[in-house]
Amino acid sequence: MDYLKNNRVFSLLGQRGTFGTVLKELAGENDKIIAISADLTRTSGLEQFAALYPERMYNVGIAEENAVGMAAGLADQGYVPFVTTFSNFATLRANEFVRHFMAYMNCNVKLVGFGSGFAMEFFGNTHYGLEDISTIRSMPNLMIFSPADGLEVAKTVDYVSKHTGPVYIRLSGKMNNPMVHKTDFDFVPGKALLLEEGEDVVLFATGSMVSVSMKARKILAENGIDAAVYDIHTIKPFDADAVVKEKDKKLIVSIEEHSVTGGLGSAVSEVLAEQTSHGKLLRFGTADRYEAAGSYEYMLQVHGLTPETIAERIINQIKEK
Repeated sequence: MDYLKNNRVFSLLGQRGTFGTVLKELAGENDKIIAISADLTRTSGLEQFAALYPERMYNVGIAEENAVGMAAGLADQGYVPFVTTFSNFATLRANEFVRHFMAYMNCNVKLVGFGSGFAMEFFGNTHYGLEDISTIRSMPNLMIFSPADGLEVAKTVDYVSKHTGPVYIRLSGKMNNPMVHKTDFDFVPGKALLLEEGEDVVLFATGSMVSVSMKARKILAENGIDAAVYDIHTIKPFDADAVVKEKDKKLIVSIEEHSVTGGLGSAVSEVLAEQTSHGKLLRFGTADRYEAAGSYEYMLQVHGLTPETIAERIINQIKEK
């Protein structure tokens, strides 16, 4: 599949639809690829996969722990299992199984958590994926990916299908996912992508917040602030070199649709803590509290994750210096 040629389609489908489309294509090339759903075949974007490869599609019902355990057994027999469910269930309900089978036993399981952040809207806090990165980031052996758009999802899934080892892919946003990458690029796991150069501040963003950060950059430019923007598509292994390179900026900013505790902002702060000197760190993410549920756009506004709010806080921080 020509991923760049299908970029607009990926944008319309959103990240989970893109995942299902790409996995279906890869399964045609590799008969070891298996899909496992926790009663969410259609929601996972796997309807076409199931229709084409019914013998390789397993719906285990609402039993996320069993899905991971079953995947570990299949991986042990040489298969490449992709387990799909909502991100909160993947990393919270099945947490012990992720730790034991994926991290400790280093099984070749690909865990795909979709609907992360506020994508589940009125389903509410029980279905929001705001702690998924923080709950598994400390587990050895696991790689954690958080793609910014459909094209990056395609490249991530392609890489993961060929990589041997446990992986968690975090899918964010809704359908009509904004295109961040409009031209082709080299996807290198563990290596951040510099999207825009900037002299004054640096924005480290991941997942859905990369496109938001690009919009915030334009507002900052209108106010005389030159901002660099990085796409952090790999949370683990983390690109510490990118942070060290930008450590002397006036302001270092992390932006994520995830709790401010334990996610991208924490990873950036851990790198900065080992430096002799660095600029001030400003972290954007969800607050340390549960808010009443609402639409996707409303929840981003409540937590200050809109381009306007992000730019305003940065401008105010710069003025205080």
